[in-house]
Amino acid sequence: MVVWMLAGSHTTFGTTRKIKREAGTSMVPPMRLGVYTDYIYKQFDGVVYTERAFALFMAELSHGVDELVLLGRLHPEPGTWNYRVPANVRFVGLPHYAAVSDPRQVLTWLSALRRFRRELRDLDAVWLLGPHPLAIAFAGVAMTHRRRPILGVRQDLPTYTRSRHPGRRSVLVAAWALESAFRALARVCPVVVVGPQLARNYRHARELHVTTVSLIRDTDIVAESIAVRRDWHAAIDVLSVGRLDTEKNPLLLAEILAALRREDPRWRLTICGDGPMREQLEDRLEELGVADSVRLLGYVPIDDGLMQIYRDSAAFLHVSWTEGFPQVLVEAFAAGIPVVATAVGGVPAVATGRARLVPPGDVDAAVAQLRALADDVPGRAASIRAGLQFAATITLEAEATRLLTFIKAQARAPRRA
Repeated sequence: MVVWMLAGSHTTFGTTRKIKREAGTSMVPPMRLGVYTDYIYKQFDGVVYTERAFALFMAELSHGVDELVLLGRLHPEPGTWNYRVPANVRFVGLPHYAAVSDPRQVLTWLSALRRFRRELRDLDAVWLLGPHPLAIAFAGVAMTHRRRPILGVRQDLPTYTRSRHPGRRSVLVAAWALESAFRALARVCPVVVVGPQLARNYRHARELHVTTVSLIRDTDIVAESIAVRRDWHAAIDVLSVGRLDTEKNPLLLAEILAALRREDPRWRLTICGDGPMREQLEDRLEELGVADSVRLLGYVPIDDGLMQIYRDSAAFLHVSWTEGFPQVLVEAFAAGIPVVATAVGGVPAVATGRARLVPPGDVDAAVAQLRALADDVPGRAASIRAGLQFAATITLEAEATRLLTFIKAQARAPRRA
């Protein structure tokens, strides 16, 4: 049974908070939820930090359960990072390892399995995000202890691997092996996938819920009347948000800006993100003579200034080679800015009718669509309106409510043969 939730009616999270207050009564059984991802965490002065904004989604989920336990790799060196894990989320540090492909990590993984087994005794359900070898192993342990694991899938692993490691056949074969194992496990376990593309990949799952893991709050949605009045006559600030890595194709940003400015010097670019290709991008911007028209801001947390940068921009540009469910597009929609995006992965399902789509790697197409946005006032307003309407249906509060409803139903459902 497939549960489609990408554009459902808007729901507030007040209902879930009420459930938490009633937990422990005969009417609502308590729920203790464990969540595993292969993310790395750091600890400093008793506070746990993570690089990923996923911690914000965990914070919202925690309001709807009696206890939320987050399991992940704990870095051996103390330190802080972009996001704090909330104090009401209990963190369980698993042994750290540098690379999943290193066979010397066997003892580390066995230790992680023992720690997971100990925690499992006090949990009612576990949400295991993958595909990942430990997620598969944890699912097996959960089933042997009569706990129903719920799988989570964030990206198309083979496609992601092909982009990150082109020409490395052995790595791609390993990715397909993991993907196949996860899909096989999904035939007997409930699955939560991010976006409609992954829903197609896991359409044979026993039970399927489609989510967005949204980070946009109700209060982030810009009023349409304000969004359509942005000034496009002075400087035109284009924003791009994403990791500066191969699959995100950041060097194309420099090519697009240079082409835009050859005919109109009003175009400027802001890039939020960091990664191994930052130096290459800086060099390319210098070579093309447009470095003075670019702001490279590095990583900006969504809860510490990023949404204001969206709102201060005229348009959003997305140039990835591959993509699952692009949260950055939803953030741009919520900010009320028009979008030009590459039609890859899950992008068309999210952006069709709400953004202007172009082929990946096509400088001319991206330039043409950005120029069209500048000239087409009615079309620009229509895309802004459609984006705002879509973003309002998949806010953090609404998506957390839907996901918890699914997880609780699966954890309490009678076992089927």
